[in-house]
Amino acid sequence: MSAIELTSESAAAAIGTIREPEIGGDLATLGILKDVRVRDASAVVSLEMPVPLFPRHDALRDAVSEKLRALGAGKIEFNMTSLIRGRRAADKGELLPGVKNVVAVASGKGGVGKSTLSVNLALTFSRCGASVGLLDADVYGPSMGMMLGVDERPKPVAEDRILPVNAHDLKLMSMAFLSTEDAPVIWRGPMVHGLVQQFLANVEWGELDYLVIDLPPGTGDAQLTLTQSAPLAGAVIVSTPQDVSLIDARKGLRMFQQVNVPVLGMVENMSYFACPHCNTRTEIFRHGGGRKASEEMGIPFLGEVPIDPEVVLGGDNGTPIVSKNPDSPAARAYEDVAWKTACALARLAAETTEGDSFFIEWEETK
Repeated sequence: MSAIELTSESAAAAIGTIREPEIGGDLATLGILKDVRVRDASAVVSLEMPVPLFPRHDALRDAVSEKLRALGAGKIEFNMTSLIRGRRAADKGELLPGVKNVVAVASGKGGVGKSTLSVNLALTFSRCGASVGLLDADVYGPSMGMMLGVDERPKPVAEDRILPVNAHDLKLMSMAFLSTEDAPVIWRGPMVHGLVQQFLANVEWGELDYLVIDLPPGTGDAQLTLTQSAPLAGAVIVSTPQDVSLIDARKGLRMFQQVNVPVLGMVENMSYFACPHCNTRTEIFRHGGGRKASEEMGIPFLGEVPIDPEVVLGGDNGTPIVSKNPDSPAARAYEDVAWKTACALARLAAETTEGDSFFIEWEETK
């Protein structure tokens, strides 16, 4: 028998001290606990998550239920909603005013699966209820049109404004929509700078929870323009297990450090191959280099994505793996990366103030 009477007030006081396991603060401080209504021995708990509604909130519900049952509650109901918050660069508020979180996906070299991660990250956010845009900023090698199965030109809505293309419920903009097929983009730095600025300032992105930007590989003009101009909330670095890829990933990290963009973490792509017939795991390109490099660089490790031929086929056919086969190991790996990325952004939105460190303390839950 509980020594404390079960009331709405005592329930709120008990629940408010619960620590959200992934975001890191307690429910009261984070503003997650919106309301508790107690009647007799029944409780209705309203929680407003600062992340999309991923199917991963069982641990939080269990912790709340345990507190309430300790107070004598019997029937417990949950109302879970989502209100995504954002962290913006204070000096870049004039660009993308309706976008809460601008996330750059970068790699130090090409061929590591950066664009594939970008599209599956954006789609996972969208599938979990967020409003999402995707900017293909790889000016010289745009691929998002093919990967999402769209081939159309954006529509003008004013003299200097255009609408992004809708693809799989994403707002999409790409250089591919402005050039002819197989035509190379042979531009010098100032032209690239101007195009990137137009993508940021002249596209009607509207109200978005997340805008995912697929950066070109390397640390050239387009990358610097975006990191210096866009109100980036954070960056995700993609690598593979090989040493040469990790060396280049470190260069990307240093670029974001120099322009004060928070690094949300690193993803190890092509981490291993799991045979669908015998379930044998083969580490084709070694394994574990991404996690080790993350530890050495002091940034979070967001996860490892296996090699899966269906990922390639889905990208070529315009149906990415998280849409085509959301229960596959690769799709679940992308979901895990998206979940950790959303939680990292929520932590920054709740805790980061001017002068704080731009690197996120990460405490993995076992």
